Amino acid sequence: MSVASVATATVPRRALLIALAVTFAATVVGLFVLWPEGPRPTSEYAADGVTFPHAEVLSLGPSCPVTTDGSAPRVEGCGKVTVELAGGEQVTVGVPPGVPDSGLRKGDTVELLRIPGEPGGDPIYAWSGTLRGHSLAVLAVAFVLVVGLVAGLRGLLAILGLGFAGAVIWWFMLPALLAGSPAPAVALVASSTIMIVVLYLAHGLTMRTSAALGGTMIGVLITAGIGWWAVGASRLGGVADEAGEILRTQAPQLDFRGLLIAAIIIAGLGVLNDVTITQSSAVWELRAVSPDATRRELYTSAMRIGRDHIASTIYTIVFAYAGTALVILILVSLYDRTLLERLVDEGFGEEIVRTLASAIGLVLAVPVTTAIAVAVVQSPRRDRPEGRRIRR
Repeated sequence: MSVASVATATVPRRALLIALAVTFAATVVGLFVLWPEGPRPTSEYAADGVTFPHAEVLSLGPSCPVTTDGSAPRVEGCGKVTVELAGGEQVTVGVPPGVPDSGLRKGDTVELLRIPGEPGGDPIYAWSGTLRGHSLAVLAVAFVLVVGLVAGLRGLLAILGLGFAGAVIWWFMLPALLAGSPAPAVALVASSTIMIVVLYLAHGLTMRTSAALGGTMIGVLITAGIGWWAVGASRLGGVADEAGEILRTQAPQLDFRGLLIAAIIIAGLGVLNDVTITQSSAVWELRAVSPDATRRELYTSAMRIGRDHIASTIYTIVFAYAGTALVILILVSLYDRTLLERLVDEGFGEEIVRTLASAIGLVLAVPVTTAIAVAVVQSPRRDRPEGRRIRR
């Protein structure tokens, strides 16, 4: 028996479709209610008259010595870059400490910040950043090509779904948050919208995908509930770094604790989608090769696969954080305080809560999705009444 020929049980199938229809309707209502009205709130990035011209690097000085007591010798030209503007004008500006060691060299294109001078005076130039659009574009094209060659049409559809997810976040979620809408509600509606479209787009409009979607929605709700409790129980304020402080001054209407819960919900979507579609597919495959297996046997076999997947996915979550926060972890290791004592740090506590809440939601989504899929697929062949037709 092939996977495509695996039929489904009528009552569980209808119950699942009704639940998903209710979820879809609630999502549409949520989009209608929470959709931000009017122009998106903005904050002026630079003063009037400030421009950002591009320039070509002519020369770059070495990094300045790092010192805490002023004893290091002064190096002439350190931390400076000389560039040529489009009109031929040459200027020298200071750069952040990491720029001289970034591989920047003669001929690279950079962006400066130009501040108009007093009437009759010269403008002031400052460093803005390195233009790296070309290298990022090459990397993006390579990503699309690799996905297309290895995963074929399904992989390309997944990339299309990723673009849709980015559009939902950019055009709905962020403006709704800036408009002051409840952050957890916005995140739940955005997550539901993304998952409905992404799952069906990448995996097809099938009951197998529907079972995965049902498990995903329950996993999102579990993650949201755990995140809400953990943020409150841990007394987290949602502002852990300089970016948060800047955002507080620019958008004081935001509920930063709610933003943290929303971040927890969104952070778990990728791996949650991964495990739910895998579990649903595993149940369908197992039923295809074992049409006589009981539902208990089917569930047990699928959960053996799920446990292996849980272990590897938990590693993914933890190592992803370790990779993105490596500099912070090194800094923490330098302090003469134990790791447990560092838990009082807001940023450290936020990342632990984000990781553990997402991981718990992920783990619980595996048995839930497996149970939904096992209930939906056809009953064991030997248990079916003769002549009874089971719809696919």
